[in-house]
Amino acid sequence: MAERIEDYGLIGDTQSAALVSRNGAIDWLCLPRFDSGALFAALLGTREHGRWSIHPHGDVRATRRRYRPSSLVLETEFETEHGVARVTDFMPVRERVPDVVRLVEGVRGRVDLSLELRIRFDYGSITPFIRAVEDGFVALAGPDALSFRTPVECAVDGGTITCDFSVTDGDALPFVLTWFPSHERIPEPIDPRRALTETDAWWREWCGACDYEGPWRDAVERSLITLKALTYGPTGGIVAAPTTSLPEQLGGVRNWDYRYCWVRDATFTLDALLSAGFTAEARAWRDWLLRAVAGDPEDFQLMYGPAGERRLPEVELEWLPGYERSSPVRIGNAASRQLQLDVYGELMDALHQSRRAGIDAEPEAWDLQCALLDWLESGWRQPDCGIWEMRGEPRHFTHSKVMAWVAFDRAVEAVERFGLDGPVERWQRAAREVHAEVCEKGYDDVRNTFVQSYGSPLLDASLLMIPLVGFLPATDARVAGTVDAIQRELSHDGLLLRYREGSGVDVLPPGEGAFLPCSFWLADNLALLGRHDEARTLFERLLGVCNDVGLIAEEFDPTLGRLLGNFPQALTHVALVNTAYNLSERPCDSETAAAEE
Repeated sequence: MAERIEDYGLIGDTQSAALVSRNGAIDWLCLPRFDSGALFAALLGTREHGRWSIHPHGDVRATRRRYRPSSLVLETEFETEHGVARVTDFMPVRERVPDVVRLVEGVRGRVDLSLELRIRFDYGSITPFIRAVEDGFVALAGPDALSFRTPVECAVDGGTITCDFSVTDGDALPFVLTWFPSHERIPEPIDPRRALTETDAWWREWCGACDYEGPWRDAVERSLITLKALTYGPTGGIVAAPTTSLPEQLGGVRNWDYRYCWVRDATFTLDALLSAGFTAEARAWRDWLLRAVAGDPEDFQLMYGPAGERRLPEVELEWLPGYERSSPVRIGNAASRQLQLDVYGELMDALHQSRRAGIDAEPEAWDLQCALLDWLESGWRQPDCGIWEMRGEPRHFTHSKVMAWVAFDRAVEAVERFGLDGPVERWQRAAREVHAEVCEKGYDDVRNTFVQSYGSPLLDASLLMIPLVGFLPATDARVAGTVDAIQRELSHDGLLLRYREGSGVDVLPPGEGAFLPCSFWLADNLALLGRHDEARTLFERLLGVCNDVGLIAEEFDPTLGRLLGNFPQALTHVALVNTAYNLSERPCDSETAAAEE
């Protein structure tokens, strides 16, 4: 059986990322900058598909792990009957090639350990040739190469490097793995101990900019560190997750590649970064958006690669059985070619928030926005695939129309508030038309709730965005009715499903966990409705879904008590940060009552 998703911790260097399991194995190493795929793919296959394990001999009495404070340096301690050993894992923030450093220290007594480095390139499909060099080993095949350096004597058998070693009090043995293009010279070695000091200091200095002082400081800071780790440093793009094909249902087919940047996440991410004081990161993300979407409005996509790549063809990797036999394993994402109208609103809102925060854009940015709006003036009437990227027939999704309204609304405000030039009367008229149509066709007046799509009886948790984007105020009876209906019909043990499946909306079979970002949106809505204690209770419940080192995925199965989906998930961490700020700014019901007395 595979490690549970929540058993993994994240390390990264703002260009690459790896997942380290509680038992001391790195089962996934992703290099988004290069077309190298995953270098360790045991997460989606078997040990034969590549992993790097360091584990004590015999029975382990206890395993403890933690991140160093305000850092992405991960420490795991193994206690055996003979002593305690600590494995410190990190990736130095870099300018060129990525290093993965593992430092094994003796804490108490003597601990005997084994190392197995099973190297496989191209998602576990290629076994490299390994040769010994003066200070270690080099593995290469095709465009990829790895150097492995350690003072510990190792042996090679095929595509696997192994060794047995021991540590006692005060010992510190480094192991350094470095990727580089196979046609280049082996990179110069780094000093592992110096790299540890510098990496830890880099993260602590970065965290010093965080100005959140509310009751959930640790959770907010860990989420912001995770977002920084998911940022591709050279461009500012933030990937949705560092993994692909971790399932939304164990054993199911809802397995997608999330190693891309979604325009939809733009506003949420900017809000989180700006609220926490990370203006430079917000500006870099805004600039990535502008570069990625530049061009003909007809070519506008809902997602791009971390450097703005547009061709993201979806391919199935038949040699990988998938996480807990959840297949197929997919790389690329065919949804990138879908029409999803909501992303126009997300882009306009993100750039609007940037202007409000004083982040000036180049004049060409407004020209781009106007071009996109020219298309949207007629395009908003089309059916689309919706926020959840349905693979069935396009529909008139209510959320998509609401976000089209957001696009026109923010454009009008850009003219009226910031003095930009545009056909404001046309945009006002379009906003009124969209608003009226949504209120007429997207609302069920018998049940007093908005619905997933025009003429449908189904509910959808994305409707919680209606008051959050200002389409209607929370005080509107239709909003309160929608929140109540969603709580009543989409609740799964107190958390929210995106929608009820098996209704012909999607061609995929039903079955997935509670969708955690929507559950955070519900907490935001409850706060807007004045139900502050209920909002805080839900928020605390969601914090409890995070794993022991503060990471969270896209979905959660309350029945199994397990995280589901790609991990860690940027949108969920963004929602956590935004909700923490929203609830920190509002008193709970008991505090309000006491103040009134």
